[in-house]
Amino acid sequence: MVSREQKRIALHEKLQLLRSITNSHASSKSSIIIDASKYIEKLKKKVDGLNMQDMATAQASTDPNHLPMVKVETLGKGFVVNVISSKRCPGLLVYILEAFEEIHLNVKDARVSCAETFRFQALGENEEQDEHIDVEAVEEAMEQAIKNWNESSDQQ
Repeated sequence: MVSREQKRIALHEKLQLLRSITNSHASSKSSIIIDASKYIEKLKKKVDGLNMQDMATAQASTDPNHLPMVKVETLGKGFVVNVISSKRCPGLLVYILEAFEEIHLNVKDARVSCAETFRFQALGENEEQDEHIDVEAVEEAMEQAIKNWNESSDQQ
């Protein structure tokens, strides 16, 4: 049987390993675990960003229309919306923001780049508390906005 002392030592070693992997300077168990969870969240965001870049690259090589890719995730009471394209998309931002209005999402924070490529990342929260919106509805609204934008830019 493993003694309590051996279990305590093993736990301490594992916490120290976790501390070193996450570059934490914390000394208490709870602080090390909190730092580790923050580190994991940071890594998840980094992976999501790389996945979006991979999707855009794959889309650029396979999609002749080069329509932007959409990715939506839940975050607390709101959503993180990512739209990315390998080319410029003049006017697309207007269509996306109109779609936000239509589904009653308030933009709490946003980052947009329209120089060589189109990148849009926003945190949106539901302004109608009695109305439930799910990820699929937000994705559908963003895809419809892209479709409407594409149709209007084809007509010009």
